[in-house]
Amino acid sequence: MKRLGTPIAALLGVLLLGLIITSWLINRDALRQAVAAQIRSVTGLELVSLGAIDISVFPGSYVSFHDVGLKDGGADPALKVDVLTANLRLLPLLLQRFEIADVMMLRPQIRVVRAADGESNWTPFLQTIARTMKPGADNQVSFSEIRIQDGIVTYQDDASHTTERLDDLDLSLAWPSISRSFAATGEFDWRGQRVDTSISVSDFVATLSGDRSGMKARLSSAPLKLAFDGTVANRTSAMMEGTLTVDSPSLRNALQWTGQPPPGSGGFGRFALKARANVVGASIALTNVNVELDGNVAEGVMTYANNGRQTLQATLAADALDFSPYITTIRLLASGARDWNRQMFDLNALSTTDLDMRLSAARVTVGGSRLGRTAFGANLRGGALALSVGEAQVYGGVARGSLAIARADNAAEVKAQFQLTDADLQAFASEMFGMSKLSGRGNVNVSLVASGSSPFGLAQSLSGTASLSGHDGAIAGFNVEQLLRRLERRPLSGGGNFRNGATPYDNLTVAVKFSDGLATAEDVRIEGPTTRVTLTGTASVPTREYDLKGTASLTQGGNGAGEFELPFVVQGPWDDPLVFPDPESLIRRSPASAPLLDAVKDKRTRDAVNSLIERFTGQKITIPDTTAASPASAPATESGKQN
Repeated sequence: MKRLGTPIAALLGVLLLGLIITSWLINRDALRQAVAAQIRSVTGLELVSLGAIDISVFPGSYVSFHDVGLKDGGADPALKVDVLTANLRLLPLLLQRFEIADVMMLRPQIRVVRAADGESNWTPFLQTIARTMKPGADNQVSFSEIRIQDGIVTYQDDASHTTERLDDLDLSLAWPSISRSFAATGEFDWRGQRVDTSISVSDFVATLSGDRSGMKARLSSAPLKLAFDGTVANRTSAMMEGTLTVDSPSLRNALQWTGQPPPGSGGFGRFALKARANVVGASIALTNVNVELDGNVAEGVMTYANNGRQTLQATLAADALDFSPYITTIRLLASGARDWNRQMFDLNALSTTDLDMRLSAARVTVGGSRLGRTAFGANLRGGALALSVGEAQVYGGVARGSLAIARADNAAEVKAQFQLTDADLQAFASEMFGMSKLSGRGNVNVSLVASGSSPFGLAQSLSGTASLSGHDGAIAGFNVEQLLRRLERRPLSGGGNFRNGATPYDNLTVAVKFSDGLATAEDVRIEGPTTRVTLTGTASVPTREYDLKGTASLTQGGNGAGEFELPFVVQGPWDDPLVFPDPESLIRRSPASAPLLDAVKDKRTRDAVNSLIERFTGQKITIPDTTAASPASAPATESGKQN
């Protein structure tokens, strides 16, 4: 071992001595010029060092240029570098040949400007690199790696008037000195998030020349992960074709991070997409799409374009869809109250994107509503949203209709047309109006328009028509037949509790006309096995209250004397109205009390009754004059009403 170690030590000593002598004898100007020439031939960059130049042969072999910029770069050059260091290969250096092993750029500032015609300030440099790397070129690439540390990239697009900035850029470029491939791996900061990236190109020269080449790209950050595996080309415009994968724990956060305002304030959470992508310029066509959003999974095709305005088109099919996350923030009624919600609509989402979407699903959930097989479309263009339902199995029936929402200043203009055939009326009334007292099956037709900045504003301006025809059901809250038969036998016995039981019906007809939030009953009839009810009057949509008068009839009188009719009044809130009969009608039907109505027509009798009531109750109560008003007696009658 000693005999072998001695020659090795001697050889190392000779090499060390040679390095020291080389460092003394090397032509530093020639070294600097050779390094600059190699960088220029490889990158196409004509660099100029405005600061000091450090040259070291031993122990490290490198050349460092300080304050480097492009020659004739102007006041705002495409590239500025604080320190550019070229590490040299050791053995060629001993033979007085200067070959770069790798290049490191410390704190570079890279500026990319895309003109309105699509040309970039980096286009000439890329063309130079493409010429340099072609087979048979005079100056072949001599080094294989360029490292960027703590860099800054600014991007300016004059066509779209946008600017972007990447900070703290740490990147390693695997330059194709031996193979034709190119790879870049590293990380950077963008909009407050750290992004890991890797890009590999199978044929770098073809890519620079605009020819087709294989490409793999991956971007990974906390809000969003994106991967692409396919081919790229750039002859007349940028083209990409391959498999695209996108994943995000919250699409809402990802959209906000990328500068896109998310629609509404609910939903848009977990998101995943995998599709075959075809990118041409600013348009992306996706086929074989498998997309997941908020637990909803669908398949189909999608197209996205951003030519000055974002446009999304999609045709998707799903087994089940749940739209509840997107409507949870839409409350028509105020929380814990019977009043309409007065919170202002947020209509900004209608103005950001154009949308043309067609969806079909075997099952659809919207809040508490469960729909069967459903096909509908959504079109959003120029701030106007149009929803159309081709067919939806809902409330046990079939629904068709359309809903249009347009933005006018801060108000929403709404138009709705809706047809519901053979539906469960109890489920329909409960979901749509918060009423649970109606049952049966029937058809509903609605044509309404409204305008307002809140649900309350829409209720105030509601106009149009609505009709309902039902059969074989009941109205809960009162039993008309039981009430009428009791009052028929004993008119003054008291109706008891009018708000118990239910009134069955064979046919139900409702025709209502709306005008500025007031619903007028044009034809309201309830026809049962033994009873018939008709209603007239109005219902206020803003206050959600009834003001109706009606007549309830026994179609087969219990005493054989024909029909028994009783006028009644319906007043109060929609969900809990008061129903009470007309007292004068009951008094007239009572054999014992009917003569009293005739007796009080005489003034002396009426005064005596008033005096007797005052003595018993201690209060002054005036019985009005029930005689027909005449010109002479009109003032006295009016005075009686006021009392």
